[in-house]
Amino acid sequence: MSTETNVQTVKDFFAAIGRGDRKALLALVAEDIEWIIPGENWPLAGTHRGHDGLADLLETASKTMETSTEPREFIAQGDRVLVAGFATGKIKATNKPFRGDWVFAMTVRSGKVTDIREYVDTQALARAARPSNAQP
Repeated sequence: MSTETNVQTVKDFFAAIGRGDRKALLALVAEDIEWIIPGENWPLAGTHRGHDGLADLLETASKTMETSTEPREFIAQGDRVLVAGFATGKIKATNKPFRGDWVFAMTVRSGKVTDIREYVDTQALARAARPSNAQP
């Protein structure tokens, strides 16, 4: 696939997430997709594999936060696409807002997203997740 086609696949991936279109999203990812979110003591952190892992991740995300993402820049070489963006939202348990930059390092093969490494502003999320009476 061409670099331009891979970028379009990634753009379609983010559009499907934004619409909450699970069917379209699953059509864009490989059966054995691997999505890694580094971190500890965070409900979304870990390695999420396959369509079931993706569904679990999306369900956990919808239960724990409200978020809006804005992909701003796509940088591609071969089957790798880096996406830099910005997110806003709130943690449901605390009702506290967050804002932060993020980067997704994605691999696209044969028109399907096969691998995602997500890097987010964990400090912004940690602040929003901390109860108001907790010490920093």
